Amino acid sequence: MADRSAPQAQAYPLQWPSGFPRWKNGRGSGAFKTNFETALRNVKKSLDLFAKDSGKKIEDPILSSNIDFNPLTNNTGNRPADPGVAVWFSWDGLQVCIPVDRYDTPAANLQAIHHIIEARRVELRHGTLALVRATFSGFQALPAPKGKHWRDILDLADVPVVSRTHVETAFKALSLTRHPDKGGSTEAMAELNNARETALRELG
Repeated sequence: MADRSAPQAQAYPLQWPSGFPRWKNGRGSGAFKTNFETALRNVKKSLDLFAKDSGKKIEDPILSSNIDFNPLTNNTGNRPADPGVAVWFSWDGLQVCIPVDRYDTPAANLQAIHHIIEARRVELRHGTLALVRATFSGFQALPAPKGKHWRDILDLADVPVVSRTHVETAFKALSLTRHPDKGGSTEAMAELNNARETALRELG
């Protein structure tokens, strides 16, 4: 996906781009024979080479996933229940997010992102900068939500893998205090409704 504003992504838990559908057809292991550290190095190298090839800087890169790298917490490890990963960055005035969750490990999904970036390098070699911009702009997703993320609005920021049940339960509980008839406000309820709709759309 692409947008002209700066990235508003978090590294953990996974911040999936709003409006971009999740994979629903069953996850396979893929044909990639790599671990997470190697896939991460490959993505870093691809981003560096893409910046060099295009003559445009890659700015504010963020790897977002459900792997908690904080050594002071209980790490979820390299095989979280939701293995999706998303790489966010700014390039040539665009906010770009490349999300992949079709494989059953973060390593495989990250390696897939490496190949997607490499495909953009092929476009640069055989096409034009305008072609690559069009490709990035063609990612069918909405920009990252402005302001607070739906996880924060629904008080689900600390839940590593959010389900539709989590969303509905949180929505019902928060409605009791944010509805204008319950002492809340129209603005607060509208924000809550929007957060619920965005979350359910993302979760599929």
